[in-house]
Amino acid sequence: MAFWSSTSVFTSKVPRKILFMFTLSLSVTYLFYSLMSCYNSLQFPLQENYAYQGRLVTEETTFVTLREKLYSVSQGFTEFTEAERTTAVSTVKDHAEAEQRTVEWIRTQASPTKSVAAYHTTALEREHQEFSTTDSELRVNCSMDYGEKKLPQAIIIGVKKGGTRALLEALRVHPDVRAVGNEPHFFDRNYEKGLDWYRDLMPSTLEGQITMEKTPSYFVTNHAPKRIHSMARDIKLIIVVRNPVTRAISDYTQTLSKKPEIPTFEVLAFKNRTLGLIDASWSALRIGIYALHLESWMQYFPLSQMHFVSGERLIVDPAGEMAKVQDFLGLKRIVTDKHFYFNKTKGFPCLKKPEDSSTPRCLGKSKGRTHPKIDPDVIRRLHKFYKPFNMMFYQMTGQNFEWELEEEGESRSSQD
Repeated sequence: MAFWSSTSVFTSKVPRKILFMFTLSLSVTYLFYSLMSCYNSLQFPLQENYAYQGRLVTEETTFVTLREKLYSVSQGFTEFTEAERTTAVSTVKDHAEAEQRTVEWIRTQASPTKSVAAYHTTALEREHQEFSTTDSELRVNCSMDYGEKKLPQAIIIGVKKGGTRALLEALRVHPDVRAVGNEPHFFDRNYEKGLDWYRDLMPSTLEGQITMEKTPSYFVTNHAPKRIHSMARDIKLIIVVRNPVTRAISDYTQTLSKKPEIPTFEVLAFKNRTLGLIDASWSALRIGIYALHLESWMQYFPLSQMHFVSGERLIVDPAGEMAKVQDFLGLKRIVTDKHFYFNKTKGFPCLKKPEDSSTPRCLGKSKGRTHPKIDPDVIRRLHKFYKPFNMMFYQMTGQNFEWELEEEGESRSSQD
């Protein structure tokens, strides 16, 4: 009774209006905190979506910046310095989650058929796995394992000892060209392994980049034109040609370096030297009958899909020949005279970095061998043998390579 009486006294002394306001404030405070808790949990996915859209914009900007850098500094000569790598990676890592999604984003850019919405779904499903991506893995994937492997859109199909390696190395300087270093020999030796095997040899490329390979023996392989046509009817073909006499001597020189015991060039070149009968079945001479081989290719491909590079001009004016090749491939003219340095010792141009004074990069020891001295009478007879075939080749291609101008006095030692 004492308690209730004291309570009655207390409530009587405190106005009921103040008590009501106090109770109401407590209720509102409780309700506010409850709603805030629910609001945070409900809004988190939406905030994640906004943040993710922000990452797409940031990464797209970064990607464009890196591509522009590739145009300004040739990829074939200059790898990114460590400082540049750090800057590029730190730009991509605008926040923690952008770092984990960079690899997947780049792959999405390389696949034009994959929509942004589809990628959003894939990225969210893989969110937990991507958080485990380390910084070292990110660097490797961004620089090495990006894009997708494609069948080549252009092939250097010939000719052996014509300057195909020099051309390929110069093309690899271009940031929009990705090429296989070794010769795949798919269409002449490994065709039974299938197109999947062939595609797997190719480097990964981004959208807008060209996949290339070079195998000079394709030009003289009878079934190569049909096989390449069945793979890609619109493929672009590049043929580097050279004075067939000089090319034959260069071919012989290469074989001689591997097999010193072989007969002399003069012996191999003739069936009967006394009668002047040329042995056209000898591969070193047969390769130089360009008109004969070109006829097979023209049965499957128009001349508009072929580009003929002068091996001689590739030596004396590499930038000029490279400009024509880049135009043929639909590439921006990035490889210019700034990328070449003429090596007097080897007798042909070497590649160099245009932005610094480092040592130019020349082809290996197998290039630039000194030719053996050949009997001038043999050279004269070979020029006479090739002349009608050369004239036919000029007519077929619409180009005059002027090899006949070298006929007089070509008893000098030359270099390949």
